Amino acid sequence: MIRIIRLLGAALGLLIGLSFVAGGDGIFGQGAYAGALIAVWLVAWVVVGFAIIPYLTVVPAAWLIRWVQELSTAEFVTAVLGLLLGLLMGLLLGFPLAAFGGPLGTWLPIGVTIALGLGMAGLTVAKRHDLIVAAEAVGILRRPEEAAPAAPGEPRVVVDTSALIDGRIADIAEAGFVQGTLVVPRVVLEELQRIADSPDTMRRARGRRGLEIVARLQKEDRVPVEIADEMLPEIAEVDAKLVALARARSGVILTNDFNLNRVAEIQGLRVMNVNSLANAMKPALLPGEELRVRIIQEGKEAGQGVGFLDDGTMIVVEGGARQLDREIGVVVTRVLQTVAGRMIFAQPRGE
Repeated sequence: MIRIIRLLGAALGLLIGLSFVAGGDGIFGQGAYAGALIAVWLVAWVVVGFAIIPYLTVVPAAWLIRWVQELSTAEFVTAVLGLLLGLLMGLLLGFPLAAFGGPLGTWLPIGVTIALGLGMAGLTVAKRHDLIVAAEAVGILRRPEEAAPAAPGEPRVVVDTSALIDGRIADIAEAGFVQGTLVVPRVVLEELQRIADSPDTMRRARGRRGLEIVARLQKEDRVPVEIADEMLPEIAEVDAKLVALARARSGVILTNDFNLNRVAEIQGLRVMNVNSLANAMKPALLPGEELRVRIIQEGKEAGQGVGFLDDGTMIVVEGGARQLDREIGVVVTRVLQTVAGRMIFAQPRGE
C-alpha cells in the first residue's frame, strides 16, 4: 500500500513540475541549457513527491485512526457533534466575512470555519459529561439501566482465555456449580480471535473452540455472561489487564494458567482453577486398595508400566512393563499429589 502511495506521489510531483514549465517559455525560458534544467526540475519534483506524500497522507491517517481508537464512545460521539456544530457556525459566519474584499474575504471564512470546528470538537469532548446530563434532563438521551450489583456469595468472575479454550467451564456452568456472573473481557475475545486467525491449524482450532464456548455460555440461562468493554490501554500485558479488571470487580478470576494463578493469588485475588476442581473431584484412593488397569506404555524406570484411570489419573505399576497391552489387577502402594495432578503408584496383585 505504501508503495502505491509513493508512486502516486511521484506522479503528482511530476504533474506539479510540468505545470510550472508548460506553456509559453516556462520558468526556464529558451536558453541553451533549458532542456537540462527542465529535466532536473522534473526529476526533483518526482523525488519530492515520492518521498513526502506518505507523510502527508498515510502517516496522518494512521495517527488519526489510533487517536480515534483510543477514544471512548462518548468522547467520539461528542467530538463528531461538536465538529459538525462548529462547521455549521463557521458556514453561517462565512457569508458576511466573505464580503471583505481581496484575500481577506477568501481566507478569513476558511480560517474561522476551521477554528470553530476544532474548537467546538475539543469543547464538547471536555464537557461531555455535563452535556450528557443536560441531554438526559430534557429527555433527549436515556441512560440504560445498570446491571444489578452481584449479591453476596455471587461474585462477578473474570474469565481468562485459557479457561475458555479448555471448555470445561461450560459443562460446569450447565451443572449449576458456578454462581454469579461470568465476565468475559473484550481483550480476551480479541485474543481468542487472534488465535482463531492463526495460520497454525492447532492454534486456530483452539481459538475457535474458545469462541464457541463463549457463544454456548451466552445461550445458557443458568449463568449470566457479561462482555466487559474496559480495554485499560495504560496496561500492556493481557494478564495484567485481567488482574486489574478482577480487582475492580469482585476480586475473583477464573483461569487454567498456572502463572496467572500464582500472580492473582499474590495480589490477594480469589482464583477459580478448573484443573484444581477436576483434581479435587477425582476419587480418593488409599494405599492397599485394589483396582484394575490396562498397561498401555512403559514407564521412565526399568520395568515400570503406565496406565490411566477413566478420569485421566496416571497409574505407575512397578513391574508392569511385562504386562503391556493387558488389563491386570493392581494394589495401590502410594498416592502422590503434584502440580500437574495426582499420580498413583501400584504393584501387580498376586492372583
